[in-house]
Amino acid sequence: MMESGKELPELNRNLYPYVEPYSTGILKVSDIHTIYWEQSGNPTGHPVVFLHGGPGGGTTPSNRRFFDPDFYRIILFDQRGAGKSTPHACLDQNTTWDLIDDIEKLRQHLEIPEWQVFGGSWGSTLALAYSQAHPDKVTGLVLRGIFLLRKKEIDWFYEGGAAAIYPDAWESFRDLIPENERSCFVDAYSKRLNSDDKETQYAAARAWTKWEMMTAHLLPNEENIKRGEDDIFSLAFARIENHYFLNKGFFPSDSFLLDNIDNIRHINATIVQGRYDVCCPMMSAWDLHKAWPEADFKVVADAGHSANEPGIAAELVATNEKLKNLIKNGH
Repeated sequence: MMESGKELPELNRNLYPYVEPYSTGILKVSDIHTIYWEQSGNPTGHPVVFLHGGPGGGTTPSNRRFFDPDFYRIILFDQRGAGKSTPHACLDQNTTWDLIDDIEKLRQHLEIPEWQVFGGSWGSTLALAYSQAHPDKVTGLVLRGIFLLRKKEIDWFYEGGAAAIYPDAWESFRDLIPENERSCFVDAYSKRLNSDDKETQYAAARAWTKWEMMTAHLLPNEENIKRGEDDIFSLAFARIENHYFLNKGFFPSDSFLLDNIDNIRHINATIVQGRYDVCCPMMSAWDLHKAWPEADFKVVADAGHSANEPGIAAELVATNEKLKNLIKNGH
């Protein structure tokens, strides 16, 4: 295990400049769902697919900046119901297995034989699940803010654990729910996020999203917290997250991702984890590290959850640089 900053100082650790996509499109993935995708960087470069968090978070232009645009062919897409994908915030035909199929459909659509997979938070969950289902399609894995979607992780964040650290932020999340329904916040929010009344949905979505945005950085990030006031973003984010958490990620068992590490043990992988991540506490990254000691494990000593925190961003860029150098040298 390396506490961050001790290794390979010669690697670039700075985010790359903003680049614009050279192609974008909409792919129909089911009778009701379409997904938005884009490509930027080098059209003949090494393909990397970015898996966003949430689920329901969607992608942003800044997601392209973790990758050297001269070397990488950078593929971003919005998962079902999120971002520019349609229908917005839709929960029908929206499971982990549907998303894994979508990643494969997109890979085939773009005629990519295999690619590097990059995902943080829920993106790390999906990256693990996808890689375990299609290990022969993955050239390398970069995982950040590990989330294994186990009951204890959901309970920690949504049933009062993280409230011990953020009691001020927790209060408005808690107070939206009447006392007689507080035995399970995920259930109580589900009822409201799927209410027939739009304003009830929006109020629950704002409270749910704000709770996560207020706890995602070691030092509060006002720009991030403001996303919780955006009804369109919040509705997809909160409804889809809640749907996945209520359904335990659609996994057959609580320890599913850890139980299937053997499928991906051979893949060159790096785990990047903020020491003070409150959303996805380090216990999950530690459990993954123990189950998969072959993967590089980087703990960023002065960071929380967000990929945009300086220490985490630096480590993610450096990890992509390291994989780039291995590919260039024919490993």
